[in-house]
Amino acid sequence: MGISNRTIINKAAIETASLSSGLLNPEQAKKFIQQTFDATNLNKLVRHEMRTAKTGEIDKIGIARRILRKKTENHDDGYRAGVETSQIEYATTAVRLPWEITEETLRENIEGQSLEQRITDLMTAQLGIDLEDLYLNGDEDAETTVSDHDFLYINDGWIKQISNGGHVYDASSESNMSLDLFYKTLKTLPNKYNNGKLRWLMSPHRAQEWELFLLNKVVSAGGAVPESVYNSPARIPTVECPSLDDGTIILTDPKNLVVVNTYSVKIRKTTEGKEAIMMDKRFYVTHLDFDPVIEELDAAAIIKGLK
Repeated sequence: MGISNRTIINKAAIETASLSSGLLNPEQAKKFIQQTFDATNLNKLVRHEMRTAKTGEIDKIGIARRILRKKTENHDDGYRAGVETSQIEYATTAVRLPWEITEETLRENIEGQSLEQRITDLMTAQLGIDLEDLYLNGDEDAETTVSDHDFLYINDGWIKQISNGGHVYDASSESNMSLDLFYKTLKTLPNKYNNGKLRWLMSPHRAQEWELFLLNKVVSAGGAVPESVYNSPARIPTVECPSLDDGTIILTDPKNLVVVNTYSVKIRKTTEGKEAIMMDKRFYVTHLDFDPVIEELDAAAIIKGLK
């Protein structure tokens, strides 16, 4: 049986600040992080790495191509195939999510004490949604004039990383959606990455815009579009990501996108102390850290500037 959010919080939370640090054990930390990943379509598909250190490296291991050699009986030519190793650097950023519930709300709500669990579940789900948003859109150089600057500048996300080091297709000159758009973007990736694991990541609006484009083609030409084309442009399935803006589409293997978390997850709760007593409230805060990295930038492409 799975461990619920409430069970995790009740085991790890504190009633007064002097009793415990609120630090989850490794099993609880992994379970809680997994619950945040379960909140969105994309987070379930990407690669997850848990680490003890806030900064470090992730090993990347590969095998070269064409490593077979002809066998010669009773002869050892000294040839040995090997592995190619490299590292991906990460540096996690600490974040926190505080919230509070008034005791009056718990007393008067028809759900009673179960309301606390429901709010906790909602907070955990929203934490996962916000984290996916940061994984994609984070920008440490976000202008202070941007309304969401306090949120976006926390860390650099995958869009910025691919834009700076991956394959970029500028669609700003395109008048509308087209099938060519997908094939041209796919062409920017080396063939070795076009291996059946790629996915188009796009917003729900963009996915619907693609469907509308196909439907209009059917109406104007009087033909029929295969059902598979709706969800798989260029025979590559799509993943709808509400956190993506409508003008951006990412092409990569989701496992090429990596989220690094540490085991330093804290969930603290208090119903005591001067502020809690005077305001008749329960206070909660979740602490964790993360870093979104990309294993191979050469295996990622992005379409930008779509109208």
